[in-house]
Amino acid sequence: MTNRFATHLALAATMLLLATPAISAQQEDDGAPPPSKPGKPINAGEVLSGELNAMKVRDVKNAGKRVSMYQITSEPRRLPAPNGLCNLETGPETFQLVTSSDAQANQLKSFVGKAISVKVDEIACASDPGQMSEAVITKWSLIKKQ
Repeated sequence: MTNRFATHLALAATMLLLATPAISAQQEDDGAPPPSKPGKPINAGEVLSGELNAMKVRDVKNAGKRVSMYQITSEPRRLPAPNGLCNLETGPETFQLVTSSDAQANQLKSFVGKAISVKVDEIACASDPGQMSEAVITKWSLIKKQ
């Protein structure tokens, strides 16, 4: 029963992510204000802040095993060249945090649904099928709040 619920929840989350751009496009046609300016740039060594979200996704590289994926939702940011705006008008707003160890994943679990800040060491536009974010942060470190 729980597995079926989790599957339905993941499906609903995916559908919501896919429907949001379509809804936004419809709203722009209704006389909405012109698109906002591109976000401010973010480079290696800078801090990205936003709300941390978690989703369970199927890992295509690991025989479909369900894994946690963490994502920061933030204001639009431009990435350093050659990535630029990731084919978006204002730059990406969702940033996947790639965890390189179980320790990093465990560190993020307690912050799901809360605002966090990370120091960005490597960032790029999403390019692999199945990535749920517009940009991917492959190397990062959590900034502890005092």
